[in-house]
Amino acid sequence: MSQVFTFALALLPIATVFLLLVVLARSAKLSMGVAYLVTAATALLVWGTDLNKILGATVNGAVTAVSLLYIIFGAILMLYTLEESGGIRSIRAGFTSISPDRRVQAIIIAWLFGSLIEGASGFGTPAAIAAPLLVAIGFPAMAAVLVTLIMQSTPVSFGAVGTPILVGVNTGLSGQAIVEQTIAPMAFADYLVEIAVKVATLHGLIGFLIPLIMIGMMTRFFGSRRSFTEGFRIWKFALFAGLAFTVPYWIIASLLGPEFPSLVGGIIGLLIVVPAARAGFLIPKESFDFPPREQWDGKWVGKLDDLEDHRAGLEMMSLLKAWAPYIFVVLLLVATRTIPDFKAWLTAPERTMAFDDLFGSGINARVQWLYLPGTVLILASLFTFLFHRMRPADYGKALRTSGSTMIAAAPALLLAVPMVQVFINSASDTMASMPIVLAESVSAVVGSAWPMFAPLIGSMGAFVAGSNTISNMMFSLFQFSTAEQIGLGAAGAGLVVALQAIGGAAGNMICVHNVVAASATVGLVDREGEIIRMTLIPMFYYIVQGGFLGLAILAGGLNLWWIAVLIWPAAVLFLMSRNRGAVPATQKR
Repeated sequence: MSQVFTFALALLPIATVFLLLVVLARSAKLSMGVAYLVTAATALLVWGTDLNKILGATVNGAVTAVSLLYIIFGAILMLYTLEESGGIRSIRAGFTSISPDRRVQAIIIAWLFGSLIEGASGFGTPAAIAAPLLVAIGFPAMAAVLVTLIMQSTPVSFGAVGTPILVGVNTGLSGQAIVEQTIAPMAFADYLVEIAVKVATLHGLIGFLIPLIMIGMMTRFFGSRRSFTEGFRIWKFALFAGLAFTVPYWIIASLLGPEFPSLVGGIIGLLIVVPAARAGFLIPKESFDFPPREQWDGKWVGKLDDLEDHRAGLEMMSLLKAWAPYIFVVLLLVATRTIPDFKAWLTAPERTMAFDDLFGSGINARVQWLYLPGTVLILASLFTFLFHRMRPADYGKALRTSGSTMIAAAPALLLAVPMVQVFINSASDTMASMPIVLAESVSAVVGSAWPMFAPLIGSMGAFVAGSNTISNMMFSLFQFSTAEQIGLGAAGAGLVVALQAIGGAAGNMICVHNVVAASATVGLVDREGEIIRMTLIPMFYYIVQGGFLGLAILAGGLNLWWIAVLIWPAAVLFLMSRNRGAVPATQKR
């Protein structure tokens, strides 16, 4: 079988998803169902994958999907509990007092608060928490999903207290003879820290523009004028907020390693940006708002957009009391991830649901229910019930609504994640897995220009796997070996692995089951393809800029690649700003 034909067949599952979901705008349920059948058939009939392995991967995917649904349920339950308790009224008023400008609110909630949650938990939790909160304060559901997905880029590599590096890259490289020989006499632990600093450097140089791009995307698709320019008018504040996160983020990575850059960067960013926003620092005099609710396009709207403020006539609770459940979530997430004894108790074998050697395939599935963010969110809803002194009938209503919303997301996730697992586990006695075949085919064509394409492979891994950690597990050794083969040495290979990691983080923006899960938390269904089409723009900016930076750094000194590094983001912003509308979307503050 020729390499071109093999490459085309390995690409078929991804092409099926892209064609049905993104190009033809079919529902995620249909798209992922067809993609699962195509992937399983290709694995069985072409790759020669054992049927037992396909069945084992399918069950493992279903178990993972149930875990995601558990998180979705917890996130929706927390929001509806706060809605029923009256807490959302105070939170909404609190953000209005900071700034009525929706651009500022998106930056604070999605970029900074979301990064803090990503640093503490990962696993799609930022979108599950931030997107419903944005909807609750008046954002269209689709806009809330868009901005929270775009945010899931820069902080992701250090999400869940560094898991994509400490587990993903570490698992992919540690104990490998080629790695040990290339980096000698350096210890692998030191090399891993060196990679983490390179990851933070690349993310910092690319990610400080993400708030500006995020806001431009929001105003382009959800403002009255449908214009990027409306978002770019807040460019000073957006760049300020970008640097308020990425500078501390890089410093923490350099001094403390990969555990805390996103978590601490998010906290420091909030401490800097919120007081600045309250003082009106760098914020334009004209305040952006969405069109009136009755003018919203029907496709923007999810079930949560129709929440009614039935407590409007009651006394408003204090901001501290309203925010207490979110403070509870952050503290509990941090405690469960950073206190070794607590984490060990939660993840102990006796508290883990284990499915070993599924169908004799060697594939194992694990569910650590107590450790999942869903448990923290459910506990937060119970805390709200008690602390806000809710009536049982109101809490029961929140439970019922959350359950029905979660069920709506179930079919798409129960098809998407098994498809991904079959794709990843497709290796047979004669052929490598489909993702590895794709990566090897690309490297064979591009040769010494590989660093430009390394982020693309990372993003592809995250797109299909739904995880920066798994993408790094799959491709870190491949990236290292390819870099070593083209003569880059230990330092260059470490940079290429870092490019893999930043590409894997960017891929989270377009990952199908992240999009499905984020949409489900705001009651938005069958809009996944439209959302992916929008998030392709910032994802494309991210991986191309990563490639240019990689080539510039590897070339050393001042070289022509640095011109590309400067021109590319300027070109992206310029092309975005050329889209102009005619109807004013601002109102005087």
